[in-house]
Amino acid sequence: MRRFTSVQQIPADFGETTVAIGNFDGVHRGHQAMLATVVSHARQSGRRAVAVTFWPHPLHVHVPDGSPQLITGLSQRLELLESMGVDATLVIDYTLEFAQQSPDEFVERYFVDALQAKEVVVGPDVRFGWQNVGDVTTMIQLGEKYDFSVTVQEMVSEDGGRRCSSSWARDLLTRGDVTDVAEVLGRSHTVRGVVVHGFKRGRELGFPTANLGDDMSGMIPADGVYSGWLVRADGQRLPAAISVGTNPTFANKNRSVEAHVLDRDDLDLYDENVTFEFVKRLRANVKFDGLEELIDQMHRDVDHARAQLGLSRQD
Repeated sequence: MRRFTSVQQIPADFGETTVAIGNFDGVHRGHQAMLATVVSHARQSGRRAVAVTFWPHPLHVHVPDGSPQLITGLSQRLELLESMGVDATLVIDYTLEFAQQSPDEFVERYFVDALQAKEVVVGPDVRFGWQNVGDVTTMIQLGEKYDFSVTVQEMVSEDGGRRCSSSWARDLLTRGDVTDVAEVLGRSHTVRGVVVHGFKRGRELGFPTANLGDDMSGMIPADGVYSGWLVRADGQRLPAAISVGTNPTFANKNRSVEAHVLDRDDLDLYDENVTFEFVKRLRANVKFDGLEELIDQMHRDVDHARAQLGLSRQD
């Protein structure tokens, strides 16, 4: 997949395209349906499939103090877009100056002139242009003006009727419901970062952990203990119990994300870029009266995580 960060990088002979537009935070099942349509239509017509997205998230620019935590970082988002089969992604630098473009100016510059779009695929609630005045009707009108077709992608809904959305996924992660969020995303939720040195309390207690640094990407779910996987850069997947929170037994103030790889105490993961994959929340964080009570609970957590992951106990 080719990655463009400006229209100047798009070759003049890039060819005609079928385009999807969106923030694509989380690349959830609704996004996946849209991207599948883009790829399918592009292949059928001999065009290139392109995803147009924005960085930073528009709300981070317009409402910096009240913007949502992103489900995925930019590198994760691009990897997920690539996995959907698109030929290229255009990441637009979202600024207040960019946001002042009218819907017509935006479509002409990016879709028509830069990408030679012959089809644009959108969701029914698409908004674009200055103050989000552009909608589906606007896009259809611009398609008629600039000679491209518009396909409105139907929403993907769960059994209860609620449509898959980034805001729903964030709500679930805020509650620590990583099981249901996997249904919305179509995969387990992940957080990625570099393993750094922590307080080493886990090692002292017999449960060494890999701690992610503060620059981790991906939305951190609610405090608690989770079953999951630690995935190394080479793709090796290691079963783990993942802890999120401030470790109240030790009166820590800083929130941490750390994983204990089950049945392993021989790993040196420092400075590695790893991914934590969350499978199920095992319990909330609690303050224990002493180390013995804490260690007993950690043994139960490990056993519970092992069972949740379908693994047998290693003696």
